[in-house]
Amino acid sequence: MRMQLEQRIKDKSALVCVIGLGYVGLPLAVELAKSGYAVTGIDTDKDRVNNVKNAIPYILDVDIEDIKRLVKSGALSATIDFRKLAHADVIIICVPTPLKRKMQPNISYIKQAVMKIKQHLRKGQLVILESTTYPGTTDEVILPLLESTGLKCGKDFFLVFSPERIDPGNEKFPLNKIPKVAGGVTPESAQLFKALYEHIIERVVVVSSPRAAETVKLLENTFRLINIGLVNELSMMCHKMGLDVWEIIDAAKTKPFGFMPFYPGPGVGGHCIPKDPLYLYWKAKLHGFKSRFIKLASDLNSAMPEYVVSRLRELKPLPGAKILVLGVTYKKDVKDLRKSPALEVIDLLKKHNAEVSYADPLIPYLKFEHYNLKAVDLNGENLARMDFVLLVTDHSQFDYELILKHSNKIFDTRNIYKGVKSDKITRL
Repeated sequence: MRMQLEQRIKDKSALVCVIGLGYVGLPLAVELAKSGYAVTGIDTDKDRVNNVKNAIPYILDVDIEDIKRLVKSGALSATIDFRKLAHADVIIICVPTPLKRKMQPNISYIKQAVMKIKQHLRKGQLVILESTTYPGTTDEVILPLLESTGLKCGKDFFLVFSPERIDPGNEKFPLNKIPKVAGGVTPESAQLFKALYEHIIERVVVVSSPRAAETVKLLENTFRLINIGLVNELSMMCHKMGLDVWEIIDAAKTKPFGFMPFYPGPGVGGHCIPKDPLYLYWKAKLHGFKSRFIKLASDLNSAMPEYVVSRLRELKPLPGAKILVLGVTYKKDVKDLRKSPALEVIDLLKKHNAEVSYADPLIPYLKFEHYNLKAVDLNGENLARMDFVLLVTDHSQFDYELILKHSNKIFDTRNIYKGVKSDKITRL
């Protein structure tokens, strides 16, 4: 059974299904289809499915011309019909894994996907989970569900965990340039995974188990969370001491060893860094271990929007103040609002009775909580009537010379105006 599946993978006659056509699933589906596999994307979101069918862009890191060509040739298709899983040789799960309240993992989307797979599981299939989750999910949740069909992993079907590592908007490291970590439930499962992904990824790194692979991803993002928390705390400290944190970081990074620069900001957003380390924190607590670093860094980063607003309050009373928030996405040049600190900043400013507007070239309309806002044009007239321009997300499309020329005051949380001498500018 394994040899037959491996041969289909190697000669690219294997049929691949990708469950979830978001920022992880769609680029993966496109890359596999480009390499010569027939790929079907499955999603419960009809709009996503129709966007793929009609080659309408909705994911930044995917070339729309690739989708047009692949859909036209039949190499890539999309559907809401999970019955397609019965025909697949390889099934890849790329669904969201949010947090519940009290920092508890929510793997309901994974379970729903696995239940669909269970209904159509047959001998000779490779199942791969790419959704970020806590250590033990593959062994403790997915494996028992699939083996409840009577089929046995390593003999009848094969199961692997491989964490996604996509960095949206990063042109230097596209999907095929990022090494892929994988842990198979059995050695045969890992071997099949490697045979598939070596067609699209430059380097595949196999670890001893799914638990190890699950923990690798959490370590990567915990490392970032803690170091961002450290530098955010340093920023607060430097402000109290009358020091320039940006100057200090620039000088420290001249050391050719033992130091990696991280930078302060208005908070941490996106799908991974605010959430993934808390999966590890939660799982460790179940084993009687409390990670103080993770919790402290998470709390500190979560408090940054409030700190930004407190700094503004030091500069000007907020009631009635006209404040323009520049950039509302969580990351530069990426059209993604998930856990964006800008949203909390806007909410806090409004609760302090400030008159808040925003500008963002990627987000013409902004709906969250009970707010319904429309982006303002970034021109001299609009800038001049603001008491403060608050730079939250440093999009490349912003005209920073125009902003500096016409603004009354600027609070720069991203050090865009590094080296600029002006009484207008206050930096984080």
